[in-house]
Amino acid sequence: MKTIGLIGGMSWESTAHYYRVLNQETATRLGGLHSAPLIVHSVDFAPIAEMQSTGDWDGAGRQLAEIAKGLERAGAEIIGLATNTMHVVADAITADLAVPFIHIADPTSDALLADGFSTVGLLGTRFTMEMGFYRDRLTERGITSLIPEVDRTNLNGIIYEELCRGIVREESRRIYITAIERLAARGAEAVILGCTEIGMLIDDSISPLPTFDTTDLHAKALVSAALA
Repeated sequence: MKTIGLIGGMSWESTAHYYRVLNQETATRLGGLHSAPLIVHSVDFAPIAEMQSTGDWDGAGRQLAEIAKGLERAGAEIIGLATNTMHVVADAITADLAVPFIHIADPTSDALLADGFSTVGLLGTRFTMEMGFYRDRLTERGITSLIPEVDRTNLNGIIYEELCRGIVREESRRIYITAIERLAARGAEAVILGCTEIGMLIDDSISPLPTFDTTDLHAKALVSAALA
């Protein structure tokens, strides 16, 4: 099995979930006491979040690209970025990498198409919902993505002010359920949990639509690539 390099910490809450899924999936596939050969570089999220808020994507891209190269030098043979939003700088990260980079939107697209969904709701940070980097990649695969028409600021705030801090509130869960109901009314057949923390609030047991958790799908895709 190849060694996986994971750029994490955005937030550490979701990165902890990545670590669990990577190892559980490896154990499921290989059996016994097997676990994932893994190198994690967990960043301090506060400076990254500040770059997001000020639009300093070039600076963030340079920082994450250097981290990716460091993981490669340390022996990582596959790189994963444990956040949806920062895939906005995926091109900067991959520009000088000699090892494969698994983009988080690709296993999500694969799963949606395998289940026959072509019109989906997309929930995430306001950057993921409003910027083209994620939705355009879905469009290239023939998937139409709908984003909430209202309450995007509130949905974004729940991620940064609550979920990234490990806070899960029933009131916030209801806000997300309402957003999914509105997306369903506009024709969404399923919903992408397009922030790696949203799975803390929503899953298939309570969602009005089938959910596609990018954290789980991405982590499992990294294991598949490492075993290929």
